[in-house]
Amino acid sequence: MEIFTETLRKVWNLWQIRSMVLVSLVLQIILILFGSLRKINNPHKLTRILLNASVWCAYIAADWIATVSLSVMASNKADCGPDSSKNLSRSINSLQAFWAPFLLLHLGGPDTITAYSLEDNQLWMRHLLGLIVEVGVAFYVFVRFWNSNNLTNLAIPVFITGMVKYGERTWVLWSSSTQRYKDCLDLSPDLCFDLFYYKLPERMLVVKQRIDKEDHNLVEAYYSYKRLKYLFANQIINENKYHNYSIISEKTAADAFNLVAIELALMYDVLYTKATVVYSQFGICLRCISFICSVSALVLFFTIIDKHSYPLPDITVTYLLIVGAVLLEIYAFIVLFSSDWTKLWLVKFKVASHNHIPQTLVDNFWSLTSCLHSLLTNEKRWSESMGQYNLMNSVLKKRQHTYLGLETLSRTSELLDKCQYLTWQDVDITLQDTIFKYLKKKVDGLHQPQTFLQSFKKTLDELLSKSGEDVLKRYGYNHPLVDEEYDARIIIWHIVTDECYKFNLNNVHEGSEKLIQNRQISKQLSDYMLYLLLFRPSMLPKGIGEIRYEHTFLQTERYYEARPYKHKLRANKGMTSNIIPHSVFEQAENLASELKCDDADGLENTWEMISEVWLEMLTFAAENCEWKEHAQHLRKGGELLTHVSVLMVNFGLSKQVVSKDNS
Repeated sequence: MEIFTETLRKVWNLWQIRSMVLVSLVLQIILILFGSLRKINNPHKLTRILLNASVWCAYIAADWIATVSLSVMASNKADCGPDSSKNLSRSINSLQAFWAPFLLLHLGGPDTITAYSLEDNQLWMRHLLGLIVEVGVAFYVFVRFWNSNNLTNLAIPVFITGMVKYGERTWVLWSSSTQRYKDCLDLSPDLCFDLFYYKLPERMLVVKQRIDKEDHNLVEAYYSYKRLKYLFANQIINENKYHNYSIISEKTAADAFNLVAIELALMYDVLYTKATVVYSQFGICLRCISFICSVSALVLFFTIIDKHSYPLPDITVTYLLIVGAVLLEIYAFIVLFSSDWTKLWLVKFKVASHNHIPQTLVDNFWSLTSCLHSLLTNEKRWSESMGQYNLMNSVLKKRQHTYLGLETLSRTSELLDKCQYLTWQDVDITLQDTIFKYLKKKVDGLHQPQTFLQSFKKTLDELLSKSGEDVLKRYGYNHPLVDEEYDARIIIWHIVTDECYKFNLNNVHEGSEKLIQNRQISKQLSDYMLYLLLFRPSMLPKGIGEIRYEHTFLQTERYYEARPYKHKLRANKGMTSNIIPHSVFEQAENLASELKCDDADGLENTWEMISEVWLEMLTFAAENCEWKEHAQHLRKGGELLTHVSVLMVNFGLSKQVVSKDNS
């Protein structure tokens, strides 16, 4: 028995190219609409998963669908049924061959995404081979059904545009690959003196007067981005050539974090989009040519092609392809005008001397484009959220699932088991202000006169090497945590913070505003650092954190007994004998017991110390995270840790920022 009948095979032969070409168009629409949304990924778990899955599937399938479609065109002829004439078959083949240049456009991909991950940039040679092969196949299809008619002539500009788009994508992947990216870094970097002037003797960079106040953050971020490129290539920066401290020190916490967000958004564009081509004079010319070709193809096809000579489904598909190409080009122009790169170009254009252009014309052009930019720009440049994972909550909820007989749901995957207890917290202004003031205090301490009596570099290294061990000593607590590894400290302080957070709530609510703030920030950073340990371990110093966490989780289950539906934990005194001596869990419990207190003064002192511990551990992780890891997570909505790392660099708190004067 045949699975596919003769009639079904004929229908498939007739519709396979049509359907595949339309699917290729749909995938391009998904990529151009959602490709750039990854960097501002919504923190809601379901939305995040759906967005990432859609972009990943579209990115993987887009090239495959376009390639297979070209292969089918090269090997098949249209089957129009038994009643079709040779002329009709020739017409259909000629029209479907007209679709080949549009498939090259699809292979070129949208401007908003060239690489799904950094590894895709390393595969530029594969795309170069694909460029050669696919252009060859498309050219073969084009020549095979060549006719001296208007349709063939109409396909030529679209064919050229498709080759240019595909070539653009390959060039961008090559230029963003690790080695090429390093080779392109100039030994004498651009100090942006077209936007700033150097003020002596204060050694300060000052924004030029003609630049509007609301654009200062953008141009300052562009200046900082010029330095950030070297760090993402793991290069050392000479601080004598840069003066970020004079920029960052006078800002508020909100402006400082906004500055960092713009820097990282520019960095994302360079690594994952066609920014290096699009935002250049050559790229803008190519966009204009591509747009003119697409619009011309639509107008000419509508006016000079005899639509009655072709089947209605093929005419419909052709219109969808051409209209889709035009709409995608229009959307690309909208993205172009709404980008920070365009705004920077406009700022440079305004402050430059235009002796041959009337100043009134320059001002009017500036007003128009600035208005368009402000209407189209999305101020959100990253997710502005951080993951939150709590050990005690996961223990409670897992025990409840077991009690309800739902334990099989959480056994499908260890990662899924953890994900169901993962939540998200907004990075609010209070947390930003606390981190900013903490870093500024450290920098001010480094610039004290007594610091320069000894080695500045040695003092900086000592400061950056601390991960919470000295805080206890400064506050008068003698606890043997100094020899513990970093991942163990995260788990210990997470348990301590959670225990103290739940202890004596009445006294906390009656305490000062500072006490309440330190308590809340400590809880947020505690859950965030545990989230990094479990979900982003590559961003933390190497260790066995995940193994330690699993051991601690089992010890917590044995030590506590969950009461279903009451969300309370009761110490199970009979299980203490099963606790491993000097385990992470036992150390955390002992330290938590030592820190618990009832009086208001003691509480305020305790939470000030705990918050300082977490801030020190956060900055330690930020300093020791590789920039490649920061770059990887830009496409996932960004991490608070990355923003803290860049903020530290702007302050000069980095071992990769050196100064000859202070060595």
